[in-house]
Amino acid sequence: MNQLEEAADAAHTFFMANPEHLETQQDIENYKTTAGKVQLVDREAKPHMEDYSAGVKHYDEEEYVPAIKRMERALKGYYTADVECRALCEGPQRFEEYEYLEYQAGLYEAIADHYMQILVCAHECVRELATRPGRLSPIENYLPLHYDYLQFAYYRVGEYVKALECAKSYLLFHPDDEAVLENVDYYTSLLEETVNPENVKPRKDAARFVRRYKLESDLLQMGATGLGFVYTEPSYWSSSGARQDEHRVPSGVNSELADGPAPSVGKKPGSKVDRELQEGGSLLYSEVELVHNSEQLNGTQRVLLDNVLSEEECRELHQVAQGIMLAGDGYRGKTSPHTPNEKFEGATVLKALQFGSEGRIPLQSARLFYDASEKARRIVQSYFRLNSTLYFSYTHMHCLGQQEKRNDLSHPIHADNCLLDPEASECWKEAPAYTFRDYSPLLIVDEDEESEGWLCSCCSASFLFQASIKPKCGRMISFSSGGENPHGVRAVTKGQRCAVALWFTLDPLYRELERIHADEVIAALDQERPGAGDLDINPKDEL
Repeated sequence: MNQLEEAADAAHTFFMANPEHLETQQDIENYKTTAGKVQLVDREAKPHMEDYSAGVKHYDEEEYVPAIKRMERALKGYYTADVECRALCEGPQRFEEYEYLEYQAGLYEAIADHYMQILVCAHECVRELATRPGRLSPIENYLPLHYDYLQFAYYRVGEYVKALECAKSYLLFHPDDEAVLENVDYYTSLLEETVNPENVKPRKDAARFVRRYKLESDLLQMGATGLGFVYTEPSYWSSSGARQDEHRVPSGVNSELADGPAPSVGKKPGSKVDRELQEGGSLLYSEVELVHNSEQLNGTQRVLLDNVLSEEECRELHQVAQGIMLAGDGYRGKTSPHTPNEKFEGATVLKALQFGSEGRIPLQSARLFYDASEKARRIVQSYFRLNSTLYFSYTHMHCLGQQEKRNDLSHPIHADNCLLDPEASECWKEAPAYTFRDYSPLLIVDEDEESEGWLCSCCSASFLFQASIKPKCGRMISFSSGGENPHGVRAVTKGQRCAVALWFTLDPLYRELERIHADEVIAALDQERPGAGDLDINPKDEL
C-alpha cells in the first residue's frame, strides 16, 4: 500500500522483540532509504519498561539525577500497569488443559474454580509486567531492582533518607540480603540527629504490593489443596543471579558525602556479564573423555571431548533425524544456506517432541534429543568454569549429504558472534552476526566414521588451518563464539554427516523461545512420570 512509515514502525516493533531476525533489520534500512527520514515507533513498547531501561542507562553512565527521575517514573508506571493487568483478568478464563480432560464439576466447584483461575491470572501479572514484548522469559528480580538502583542512586546524590527508604523497600522482597542490610546500617549512620531511623519506613506501595502478593500465594496454595489442582509458586524475585552485590555502597568514592568508612566495594552494574576466560572444570559425567584442550587445539577457549553420547544413543538420534528432518529447516527453508552445492536438512528439539507426542517417532527418542542437548550445556558451563547461567540460544539437529568432487569449504570461515575482517585482523560485533552468542558446541551423531570433512579452526589473520576435527559418534567440539575462534566446515565427500548444533548465550534476553516451550513439555512429562528426568535442570532455565 506504499505506507512506508507505517511499514517501518511495524518492522521496528517486530525487530525489537526479535533482534536475531536480520532480514527485518534489512527491511527497516530499505524503508529508511525509500521513505527518507522516519521516526521508528515500537507499537508494543511498555512505558514502565522503557523508563526502567532509560534509568539503567543513566545509572550506568553515572548520571544519577536523571536515573532517579526515570526510575521513579518507571515505578509509578509499573503500579499503574499492574492495576490494568489485574483488571483484564476479570473475565472468562480459558485453560487448555480442560480441553483434554473430562472436566466435571458442580455449580459451587465451578464458581470456585473460575475465581481461582482469575486469581492465578492476577498473580501472574508480576511475570507479565517484567516480560519484554515478544519474549516469554521475564527479567529476573525486575520490580525489586527498581528499589535497588534507587537506594544507591539516592546515596550518590546525598539523599540518605530516601536511600534508606528504598533499601528497606528492597528488603521487603529479600529480607535476608546481607549487602542491603549492611547498606541500611550505613545509611542510618549518615542521617542527621534530628531524623529517627525508625520513622523511615519502606514505601507504602511496595509494602502493599508484597503483602497482597503473599496473601494471594497463600490463597492459591489453599485452593490447590482444596480443589485438587497442581499449583507451583513461581520465583520471580530470585536475587541469586541478578545483583551479585552490585549495589553495595562502595568505599573510597564520593568520600565528601560521608564521615567514616563505608561497607566494602561492589561492582558497578553493566550491560555485559564479566567473566574470566578459564577452562579445565569438571566434565560432570564419568564416561566423558577429554581429548584435547585449548593448548592442544592451538587456540583459546576450545575443547574436544569424546563419549558425550554412546554408540546406541548415536544410532537412536540418527533414526530420529531421519524421521523428522525437513530440507532447509532452521534456515527459513533455504536448502543451501551457505554454499549452492550443499543440501541442508534439520529439525529442532520442539519439533522432535511434537512428533513424539503425535506418535510419529518414539517419545523417548525425542526426549533423548532434549537430554543430550541439556547434557552438552551442563558440560560446557562446567568445563569453562562459567559463574553465570548458560542459556540456549539455538538448538538444531542437522545432516549434510554427500557432495562429490568437492575440495572447498561447505561453510566458509566465519565467527559466530562477529564479522571477520581479515585485512584489519578484526572481528566486528555487529549485524548480521549473532552478537549475543557466547559458546558454540557441536555434538556429532554420525554412525559412519568413514564420512569425511568436518570442522577446521583457523587463525583470523591469514586463515591458516590450526586444527581439523574428524567426525566420530559422541564427539563434541566446543569453543567460544568470538573472533578468537574462526572456523569453517568442509564439504561432505563421503557418507552423511549429522550433528546437533548448539549455540549458548549468557544473556537471558536472547534465550531460545522454542527451548522454553520444550522445557514446558518436558516438565509436563515429568509430572506425569515423577522421577523420569535424567538431568537436574537449573531452576533458572525453567523460568
